[in-house]
Amino acid sequence: MNYDWSVIWDFRSELASGVWTTIQLTFATMAVAIPGGLTIMLLRQSRFRLLSWFGTFFTEFFRNLPLILVIYWVFYILPTLMPNVDFPPFATGLVALALGVSAYNAETFRAGVNSIRKGQTEAAMALGMSRWQVMRKVVLPQAFRRILPMLASTWVSLFKDTSLVSVIAVADLTYTALEIRAKNYRILEMLTAMAVIYWCLGYPQAKFVDWMYRKIGVTE
Repeated sequence: MNYDWSVIWDFRSELASGVWTTIQLTFATMAVAIPGGLTIMLLRQSRFRLLSWFGTFFTEFFRNLPLILVIYWVFYILPTLMPNVDFPPFATGLVALALGVSAYNAETFRAGVNSIRKGQTEAAMALGMSRWQVMRKVVLPQAFRRILPMLASTWVSLFKDTSLVSVIAVADLTYTALEIRAKNYRILEMLTAMAVIYWCLGYPQAKFVDWMYRKIGVTE
């Protein structure tokens, strides 16, 4: 079998473009999923049953669906429900990823909030704080430090999961590499290049998460 590794250099601009799309999609998803997850968590923690039910349903529904299925559903079903709204592939991938990651973030935030000792909340309310003031001034600042390492882990996972949007023609790194492979039939070279690029981008992030767990991770 003859190998031609020069094909990677020949298509370096296309691969770089795919990497850039992957990075954009990751940042855009987290920009939506962090406030989205926080909102869903607050709904689930609400005293109003309807709001709590919706937050619980959203979390349990999207957290237990395969992400690839959500992507297909958004790409094929959503346009039929909203025929006057145009969803380009990138936006479709963003919506699908944001739904799934928001559900995971909601659980991460809930775990952080619920880890705060009940006595602190009761003491703050005894001082005259409202429930919202307790959440904003007492619970959330402490929870932030507890959830930050977990949130960073979700980021690393999301960075790899963006490859799933390649099934709907989003030209991320995976889609670009497979498209190049289809042009020159260099399967091993292109898949190896894709793996190496993902590893080089993901490994430093994973080690940074390890550092966060050691430095700011809270242990009881």
